[in-house]
Amino acid sequence: MLNPVDAALVLVDFQGRLAEIVDRSELVVPNLLRLVKGAQALEMPILATVQVPEKLGPAIPELSEALGATPIISKTAFSALREPEFMLALKHSGRKQFILGGIEAHVCVLQTGLDLLDSGYAVHILSDGVFSRTAENHDLALQRMQAAGATVSSVEIALFELIRTSKHPEFRTISKLVK
Repeated sequence: MLNPVDAALVLVDFQGRLAEIVDRSELVVPNLLRLVKGAQALEMPILATVQVPEKLGPAIPELSEALGATPIISKTAFSALREPEFMLALKHSGRKQFILGGIEAHVCVLQTGLDLLDSGYAVHILSDGVFSRTAENHDLALQRMQAAGATVSSVEIALFELIRTSKHPEFRTISKLVK
């Protein structure tokens, strides 16, 4: 089970041009903000990336605003784990579990997730927090990640799993986020 002491949120390439062309694009911003605000309420580290921002554009404005001073790491490799700056942030987090969201599910998210798994980390990939241009590629990415050992989850499942009880101090915050 997810635990806020062991978990961190990894957000892969939530960028304007990509966010606008994916299947189910209407879910991108609301689910992304639920994740970020939930992780912040639970004081979890957030590691965010953008893929070649000079070509694909910066992080979507809602993400930049929600993250505030949290840095967004630029990358050229599809897997974030192939970028030294990301690896430093990953090691600095000290976390063992990673909740994974991003665009595109079948490229950068998949390769990041597979590298996390290969490195011995637990990965929870969010079916409604990862996006691809086609539903087929989205579904194939989830299947491949699950076959490799990732847990397929959702934004709401992950947030409630992190708090585990209605007596958690952040229960009201999390409840409001998913409504």
